[in-house]
Amino acid sequence: MCLIVFDWRPDALDGPLFTLAANRDEFFRRTAEPIGWWRDAPAVLAGRDLVGGGTWLGLSRDGRFAALTNYRAPGEMRADAPTRGTLVSDWLTSAARDDDGNPHETPLAYLQHVAQTGDIYNGFNLLVGDWTRRELAWYCNRGSVDGDSGPALLAPGTHGISNAVLDTPWPKLVRKRGELSTLLARDAMPPLERLIDLMRDPRLARDDELPSTGIALERERVLSAAFIESPDYGTRSTTALRVAAYGDVIGVAVAERSDDNGSHRIVRPGDFERSFAFNVERDRMSVA
Repeated sequence: MCLIVFDWRPDALDGPLFTLAANRDEFFRRTAEPIGWWRDAPAVLAGRDLVGGGTWLGLSRDGRFAALTNYRAPGEMRADAPTRGTLVSDWLTSAARDDDGNPHETPLAYLQHVAQTGDIYNGFNLLVGDWTRRELAWYCNRGSVDGDSGPALLAPGTHGISNAVLDTPWPKLVRKRGELSTLLARDAMPPLERLIDLMRDPRLARDDELPSTGIALERERVLSAAFIESPDYGTRSTTALRVAAYGDVIGVAVAERSDDNGSHRIVRPGDFERSFAFNVERDRMSVA
């Protein structure tokens, strides 16, 4: 997952709490399953990386959420580093435990646990939420936005993450964050298809706008698009997500457009779509 823009309104009494549009960028040769309920963890709704076993974005019936982007630092990549996708799936399945053997209760507590061994991974951003607690937290193992290198709760507002720290003003992030903000100002609950269409944007940034991340200029150009196209690498799927309060009920709606229908045959541009809707399980609502 290489571009995420989202709007966070934890104090909303009724209506959207969280609205997200995200592109997953990956090598075409890396096999993955499209979004679906996991057979070995039936409460988890996510795609699945069939190489590393984890995922890039997912939700659970009890109101958990997590999403991951890689941090672009080619000079620091280690081939022996553990897969980062399990940082998402461990939160969704409550697989990670504290020193007493109990699941981490809050997003911030979980990220503090992750940060204890964050340096063993290649660079990443990890966004973790719990809708029942109305808590959303972020951690990057390569830096921060305010000099504090630890995990942090996110303030309300519209944010973006690409392959640098939160809200780093890369052109595609600034453009898509602004477009999301404008769209939501007109319609607080736009169709999920509209959010997906917003992200399928192949426009490249000008050379004078490009960041310098240690890769060749030609590659920087290709990766500056929100929707990336190249012979061996590109945007593999787009996800739209809305979490909304309806009185005492929290409803979740998610849609994905992918270039792979589960057969592992890549079709460009992707047109395989799946959508899901469910209410957060009520037995956890008492902690909100």
